[in-house]
Amino acid sequence: MSVTSEFLQDGLTRKAWWQRLGWWDWGWGALVLAGALFAYARYSALMDGFEIIILAGTVPVVLGLGWGWKAMRTYTLVVALLSLASIGLYGAELARGDANFFLKYLLSSQSAIMWMSALFVMATAAYWLSLFMRSEFTGRVATALTWCASAMGLIGLLVRWRESYLLGPDVGYIPVSNLYEVFILFAVITGLMYLYYEGRYRSRAMGAFALTVISAAVAFLLWYSFERQAHEIQPLVPALQSYWMKIHVPTNFVGYGGFALAAMLGIAYLIVDRLRPGSSWAARLPAREQLDEVMYKAIALGFAFFTVATVLGAMWAAEAWGGYWSWDPKETWALIVWLNYAAWLHMRLTKGWRGRPMAWWAIIGLFVTTFAFLGVNMFLSGLHSYGTL
Repeated sequence: MSVTSEFLQDGLTRKAWWQRLGWWDWGWGALVLAGALFAYARYSALMDGFEIIILAGTVPVVLGLGWGWKAMRTYTLVVALLSLASIGLYGAELARGDANFFLKYLLSSQSAIMWMSALFVMATAAYWLSLFMRSEFTGRVATALTWCASAMGLIGLLVRWRESYLLGPDVGYIPVSNLYEVFILFAVITGLMYLYYEGRYRSRAMGAFALTVISAAVAFLLWYSFERQAHEIQPLVPALQSYWMKIHVPTNFVGYGGFALAAMLGIAYLIVDRLRPGSSWAARLPAREQLDEVMYKAIALGFAFFTVATVLGAMWAAEAWGGYWSWDPKETWALIVWLNYAAWLHMRLTKGWRGRPMAWWAIIGLFVTTFAFLGVNMFLSGLHSYGTL
């Protein structure tokens, strides 16, 4: 058979993507659509036109995630059911949070977030223990704990969203407005991003490094909560009362999650690179090629979302302050972060850079990103000074 005839035969037998979907896939699509219609019917009175567009845009995103990543279906269903259960237990009275056992100890926003914090720390310890003991069972426990922690974190955010409206319709807002809320978002996004790569490459050895940065975020979150009482829901400052916040902040934190994951894998790469080939530790840790590839993919994904977030931020600035760019310290450092990772990707794709230099660069990039996110708020003043510690 000639090459041409083989190509034609392959083209005739190859199915379109929708023909490759099974009954479970179409069932998933029906569930997502039904969930979106339920949300619209139940909460449309609280939505403006922009929020309705976001809800509609969420449908294909959740569909695609469920079709391309089967584990996301179970995750989404668990989060949706437990969030709805919590909202149902609250009813129209926020005071039920202290009276109902399940709300008080499990499903209120604060309880869910505390569970998230404990589970992420436990998952980090389990991943390290699995690495030292070379225990497959402990590794499976670590993966399960990470899934549970990511679920409880998202449940906490969704329930907190409802709790803010129970305080008053004029108070209600999507919970991505302060450091407390966005650190929860960071932990959830980074955890899910890691879980995807763990499943994709069938390697749990990356987990000890990836979960360490999440536990560091959890440590800050707990300090910020107990020291500053940041868990208390406060009305939004006027600068944040914008529909742009609903998409700018979550998009930004997909970028931060990718950069953080890449930096931790960069540390793993440097460790592996110094190990003697054939040693026991070299056999426990991922191969350098795998770490290099996942590091690249995490930065590429993070950079794409960070680029979109930067554009959205400029559009928000134009509406709020009358100009797309004002060289505010936050904007300037966001540009530095963008240029840093643009250069990283450029050197890899056009010059073929790999290995140790790129690992060091990814690690340094995380420090640059951290200063852009936290350091600017702490040490510099500007139009974004409402985000100070």
